[in-house]
Amino acid sequence: MFVLGIETSCDDTAVALVDKNGFVLDSRRWTMDKDHIPFGGIIPERASRNHLDLLVPMIDKMLLDHKLKPSSLRGISVTNRPGLLGSLIVGLVTAKTLALSWNMPFIGVNHLEGHLLSAWLSEDQELKKEMSFPQISLIVSGGHTHLLYIKEFGSYKVLGKTRDDAIGEALDKFSNIVGLGFPGGPKVDEESQKGNPKAFNFPRPMLRDSNYDFSFSGLKAAGARKVEELKEELSNELSINLVQDLCASYLTAGVDVLVSKTKKSLMEYRPKVFSVVGGVSANSLLRNEMKKISSELSIPLLIPDLKYCTDNAAMIAYAGALRIKKGEVSDLGLKPKARSLPKDFSYE
Repeated sequence: MFVLGIETSCDDTAVALVDKNGFVLDSRRWTMDKDHIPFGGIIPERASRNHLDLLVPMIDKMLLDHKLKPSSLRGISVTNRPGLLGSLIVGLVTAKTLALSWNMPFIGVNHLEGHLLSAWLSEDQELKKEMSFPQISLIVSGGHTHLLYIKEFGSYKVLGKTRDDAIGEALDKFSNIVGLGFPGGPKVDEESQKGNPKAFNFPRPMLRDSNYDFSFSGLKAAGARKVEELKEELSNELSINLVQDLCASYLTAGVDVLVSKTKKSLMEYRPKVFSVVGGVSANSLLRNEMKKISSELSIPLLIPDLKYCTDNAAMIAYAGALRIKKGEVSDLGLKPKARSLPKDFSYE
């Protein structure tokens, strides 16, 4: 039986059907990038209003296409934290209403837990990806940069996290500054592949610190200063090579920090597997560098398929399916939260 997943934590409306083994029957996502491009970033009010228009029709169409009745579902899983409150409310109220109407359990899950499970999703019903513990996982996205030790499902210890900007945010801001626009991560990735990563020496914040924390505000500031220094050259119509070199150098600096910290944790904890998840895990340079670490240390690496790197409902459905399997359910008083709850992660 499948769990219906609903994801509306930010600006993408997503629904999915996934079973307890991580088999994805269907996963649909409506991206709102075009709505936000004119503003150079996400407009929360616009995002929540789009969720209102899109969510229920997407659920209806998905169930209709698979000729599924509500009675054939095991339950409903919905993101209720962390995220934009207006967006979360739309998904949560929809999940509660359907659960009440269909007389079935629903559960609110942490968006980050969904990302942690995304590497195990598959459309191949015969492929059973058995989870191995302990694990090390790096979550990298527009809002999060966390390095975690996972003892078992539901037990997440934060080894380190960003003290200011997340790596995804740093890439988005740099893309805007250099004139590539929004969304920045994919654009910087594309241009960096044609540039010289040694053209500019950008800082690598906290690279040699003994802890596992990150900081990308200094890198972001250095990128802005360098673009200002090169303002005249960048105004030239033939400046594309310069933009490519800037992107390659900037991206390499950020990835160097992520790779160094992750490698250090792998050497200390020697997990059975490690994973890189979240929107920035789609970055080609980061994926390649993590594969090198995996080969060097002989520790298997799990990275989600590209469609499961960004926000999606399949990962939310899977997280809910595993929790419902354990007998966990939420009540109708569940509230949306802009941040994770203290019980979600440990720091000791």
